[in-house]
Amino acid sequence: MKFSRFLEEKIIFLLANISLLFLLSIYLFFLQIPLIFILVLIILYLGIMFGYLVIEYQLSKKKYNEVIHLVDSLNEKYLITDIIEKPNKISDRAYYYALKKACKDMNDKISDIEKKSREYQEYIESFAHEIKTPIASLALYSENKQDKQMKREVKRIDNLVEQVLYYARSETVERDYFIRQLDLEELIHHLLMEYRPTLLENKIQLKIHDVKRSIYCDWKWLDFIFSQILQNSIKYRNPKISPNIIEIFTKENKYQVELIIWDNGIGILPSDLPRVLEKGFTGGDRKKEYATGMGLYLCKKLCDKLNLQLEITSEYQNYTEVKIIFPKGDLAKLTSSLPKSK
Repeated sequence: MKFSRFLEEKIIFLLANISLLFLLSIYLFFLQIPLIFILVLIILYLGIMFGYLVIEYQLSKKKYNEVIHLVDSLNEKYLITDIIEKPNKISDRAYYYALKKACKDMNDKISDIEKKSREYQEYIESFAHEIKTPIASLALYSENKQDKQMKREVKRIDNLVEQVLYYARSETVERDYFIRQLDLEELIHHLLMEYRPTLLENKIQLKIHDVKRSIYCDWKWLDFIFSQILQNSIKYRNPKISPNIIEIFTKENKYQVELIIWDNGIGILPSDLPRVLEKGFTGGDRKKEYATGMGLYLCKKLCDKLNLQLEITSEYQNYTEVKIIFPKGDLAKLTSSLPKSK
């Protein structure tokens, strides 16, 4: 808040006082009051007026800065009327009233949107759970018939349903997580057993080493993140190379544990690499008919929610390397860093 701007708002006050002082000086002059007294009166009057303006400016500036600080410190700006004091000036009360009404209307609309979003999320979760029953039946049927093509398609449907389910839950991770100490080797073994038929069918060679680590995370969410990365490694293998290799290993230092999934697949174009974590981005040289652009986006989103880091490096037609970085620390510290439910 600039002093010049403040004086612009006080222009009527200034003109009125200067006009009054001018008329008073002329009146005193015609009364033959000595000029020195008139000058002293003018200086005294201007000094008092200027002092009053400076004090009012300082008080107004302080209040202005307080309101600005309150607004900047709020995550939900529409709650500002619940914090700021009701103004004393009648001219400001109209603006306060308008702001309060606007914020109330905004709160009502946000509550309505949140309710609809919650109902939609509940429906999606219910749908995803319900559809898993016929998917399981189809999987069993394809297993009995030894129909590999059907088995592949059923697995693909199951993976897409999982994506939908975890996407619906990704906004409320704090309501559905359980942080505990996990055996990383056990988690990797569990997931690889699930994808064992696909790995064998595609003749993918696994290299697993240095995975006997303990980390703190939620099993279910981490299992989903790992599965999305593994699916990409399988999906984007390089048919011109034999054997296709997926290497899984860890590195550890004083502050963190890095889980690394490396493959010698088709890699990622340099122009695509900065955008692979964006929602819906499928890239310029991938099998777009199989790509949704949601897998890595969800991985990044969930990693952020779980206080993990996700890093991807790649060289086109050579390799792709994905790192999931787990911070070290005690369980209480790691849990407190996660978002809390409201």
